[in-house]
Amino acid sequence: MSRLRLTGRWRTMTCALATAALATAGLSGTAAHAAPAAPLAAAPAIGIQYNADGDAGQCGGATGQQWATSPDWTQPIRFDTDGRPGGCQLAFGVYDPDHTFAGASLSYDFRVSPGGDSGQCGNQGTYQMPIQPFQTFGPSVRVDTDNRSGYCNLTLAVSGRSDVGLDVQFYPDGDAGQCKNYLPAGQYRTAYAGNPVTVGIDADNRPGGCQFLLRLRHF
Repeated sequence: MSRLRLTGRWRTMTCALATAALATAGLSGTAAHAAPAAPLAAAPAIGIQYNADGDAGQCGGATGQQWATSPDWTQPIRFDTDGRPGGCQLAFGVYDPDHTFAGASLSYDFRVSPGGDSGQCGNQGTYQMPIQPFQTFGPSVRVDTDNRSGYCNLTLAVSGRSDVGLDVQFYPDGDAGQCKNYLPAGQYRTAYAGNPVTVGIDADNRPGGCQFLLRLRHF
């Protein structure tokens, strides 16, 4: 009789333990199911800001602000400055919310060609493309080329890392003499550490203008 009571007590304890285990497993499963997934970081992007400060017909293509997710190309902007009033304001930036390009430095240098009329190339100098977790641009340079002597050189450079490249498309859609150092449409040069890329903007009253696109890549 005592053995039966002992067996019954053992069965009671076993059931209690099993019930507790099931409850624990149920709670754990519920907690795991309820845990929120980590948010996906946004991809980095290269930005161009391009606006007219006079006759808007001189500054064509994708005007305003645009951001192209790496490794996509930006939409083309078009230089067609001439004797019409005003010029085109141009600036660049890098949106990098996940710090993909940490340690890299990207810059743009804007200068009049040797012996040229400097009035065609406003706010000359070398500027950093800000690399930030929010969308922002560096200082604007001003393209106002016309029939005055010379033209504007725009140089894009990368430093700090050997696995970052900035691809540059620059090609004419009319008189090719207006687009110095151009390649045919669809071809590009890559700025990387130790290898800057320079294009010359010499738009004037000749037919057509110059198309310009960028692409930011992590090798």
